[in-house]
Amino acid sequence: MYTATLMLLGSGELGREFTIAAKRLGCRIVACDRYANAPAMQMADACEVFPMLDGAKLRAAVDKHKPDVIVPEIEAIDTATLAALESEGWRVAPSAKAVQLTMNRDGIRDFAAKELGLVTSKYRFAESRDEAMAAAAAVGLPCVVKPVMSSSGKGQSTAKKAEDVGTAWDYAVEKMRGDRPRVIVEEYIQFDSEITLLTIATKDGILFCPPVGHRQELGDYRESWQPAGIPLEALQSARFQARKVVEALGGYGIFGVEFFVRGDQAIFSELSPRPHDTGMVTLISQLPNQFELHLRAILGLPVPSIELAGPSASAVILAEKESDEFSFEGVADALALGAPGRPVDLRIFAKPKTLKNRRMGIALARGETAEEAVERARSAASRVKIRYPG
Repeated sequence: MYTATLMLLGSGELGREFTIAAKRLGCRIVACDRYANAPAMQMADACEVFPMLDGAKLRAAVDKHKPDVIVPEIEAIDTATLAALESEGWRVAPSAKAVQLTMNRDGIRDFAAKELGLVTSKYRFAESRDEAMAAAAAVGLPCVVKPVMSSSGKGQSTAKKAEDVGTAWDYAVEKMRGDRPRVIVEEYIQFDSEITLLTIATKDGILFCPPVGHRQELGDYRESWQPAGIPLEALQSARFQARKVVEALGGYGIFGVEFFVRGDQAIFSELSPRPHDTGMVTLISQLPNQFELHLRAILGLPVPSIELAGPSASAVILAEKESDEFSFEGVADALALGAPGRPVDLRIFAKPKTLKNRRMGIALARGETAEEAVERARSAASRVKIRYPG
């Protein structure tokens, strides 16, 4: 009846789009998350609600549903249980090793810098305010302070002066995931741009999407665009480094590999072994999109080509406050910005609750240039308003 049963660990907006892609190819989806009615759950065949860091409940869900592939969508997962499940014969996509090393920034940064010799910024780890101060002195000011475990840039800030480091430490610990107060303090890179290089490990080899540029604010992306115009030497360096790290992590699937670009140099920043939030732009920019590519790689299906439709962009729609009662207005106004050859589209994530600065949707647009596409996506996003009672 089904081509495969896939169990999603984390069921947010990325999982929702992956579910749509999987259902189109006849897969059965079991969506798991820490709260009910998460975006992917609304389209899944079965759901389980439990904290992803609870190894016993994770194992119970796997034993109950017997998935062909376990597909992590978030960082905060009991990776020891995942590794044990993989050793027992259950398949994890891309691999338990990839999920373990990227769950925390310390794991993937040390792996990239020390074991693989990739180009990275200077960095130190800290587990107390005093250690954070010492780390900042070692890497130099200004510096960026981030929790080693978080999502969507939560807890990230820049310390410009020595007296800012303590505040940055407090903010990182407040916003971190998990129960380990540990941060990475890294050199502030004066970069020309930031990119995500979507890298696909398939049974037939490594494939790359055109680079995705993005702008961050408060540690989270606000707009992304494709293709990102970067020097050829930087792109070649990014591809070389991405191939090296993806092959070392093993398994099949898509990896969002982030780089700072400075001149013709690509400096490794982070990696996610799953579809990337900045890669949401591929929903309008390319065929297959990142979710379809992830699915095909996991299932061993062919990817004959990746076709770019034209310069495209995404822009986020953010909530202003916490509430479980809200509605959306302005959808028609946003979609009316579309024109022949320059479409505009929306994705409303259907999250059951808003939080301050929580991403509730995105606008997607194409343009003659990436810059035009960004302006059109931003304009469309600004027309969608979240309304609260009273």
